[in-house]
Amino acid sequence: MADMVTMDLVSPEKLLLSDEYEMVVVPGSEGDFAVMAGHTAVTSSLRPGVISIFEGDTEKDRIFVNGGFAQISDDKLTVLAEEAIHVADLDRANLEQRIQDASEDIADAKDDEIRRKAQESKEQLEQLLEALV
Repeated sequence: MADMVTMDLVSPEKLLLSDEYEMVVVPGSEGDFAVMAGHTAVTSSLRPGVISIFEGDTEKDRIFVNGGFAQISDDKLTVLAEEAIHVADLDRANLEQRIQDASEDIADAKDDEIRRKAQESKEQLEQLLEALV
């Protein structure tokens, strides 16, 4: 059996995942990085992106995270995510409609603050849609 790394994925609401995996690819702020058993101790901020969980060469699961931090020590990876959503739970048609609605909100915005919030919402929805690829 291959050496395993334990990963805990925590959102503000709860512990979402706690299990052992062969390899986890994390969207670090400086670029994606793979974590396997024996990885050097590292702490990294996360950019919005997808955590990919592997068993051998097979991608077992994909989870979109919207920022946060990852800490690796010994054979443990702890991800503290601002938001985490299983990619399998995303609906393409729903996301596309929400992106269109956000675009309309940007165009209809009466002040800069409303426009900024609508733009942030649209960008996050586009990142979610990109995760479906």
